[in-house]
Amino acid sequence: MRITYLGTGAAGGVPRYGCNCAACERAENNRVFVRRPCSALIEDEDTRVVLDAGLMNLHDRFPLGSYSAIVLTHFHPDHVQGLFHLRWGVSGQVPVYCPPDSEGCADLFKHPGILEFKPQTKFKPFLIGSLTFTPLPLIHSKVTFGYLIENRQGVRFAYLTDTVGLPPKTLELLQQSKPQGLAIDATDPPSNNASAPGGNHNDWNQALTLIEQIKPVRAWLTHLNHRSDTWQMLNNPVLPQGVQVACDNAIIELQ
Repeated sequence: MRITYLGTGAAGGVPRYGCNCAACERAENNRVFVRRPCSALIEDEDTRVVLDAGLMNLHDRFPLGSYSAIVLTHFHPDHVQGLFHLRWGVSGQVPVYCPPDSEGCADLFKHPGILEFKPQTKFKPFLIGSLTFTPLPLIHSKVTFGYLIENRQGVRFAYLTDTVGLPPKTLELLQQSKPQGLAIDATDPPSNNASAPGGNHNDWNQALTLIEQIKPVRAWLTHLNHRSDTWQMLNNPVLPQGVQVACDNAIIELQ
């Protein structure tokens, strides 16, 4: 199984528009530090799945027929905005697997164009080619799924972005599954007030605690904002063995 991190940024990305903080200035001067909307490409055998659709150039980067499906974690704009252009294709259909959110985003459901939305059920696996996706409920301000993704060889990768903590059943399933890889929301730098964590996203400490509880072979912190990058620059934190900070365009091979 191959994972390409297409984007690793929180809403607003890095550099943040109009910001002159250390992380944003670094990204302006060296594009390797840019963080685009959080998304990934999952490849296995002949299956290619785009995980979240926040990139605005999806229509250029992924020609029709070059991928099997799109899978959405939720319908916040930074995870679906690329669909607003993609939907106006003139031929074919694009399957879009998603949580059962009746509101969707703006008029995507009213005018789907070539997009074929397929709402899924929590904990009920579905197949896309050689991959089995199990939707895992997360804790966010919209109906949000993470996904446990498994190939025919039993390689498992969990993608858990846009959450603050995990529901007990989701955590239990992940602990039982022992994934080879895990990508997890670590949007914010460590909070100075342990009793008042962020409302919609993990901070670094929360993400690292969940990694310790799940015990994947390898883990990546993703969905990072400019405050988190600035904090890294100032503190140079040492991460546990097997844990890395994800970066845009990184390619991971799991086996």
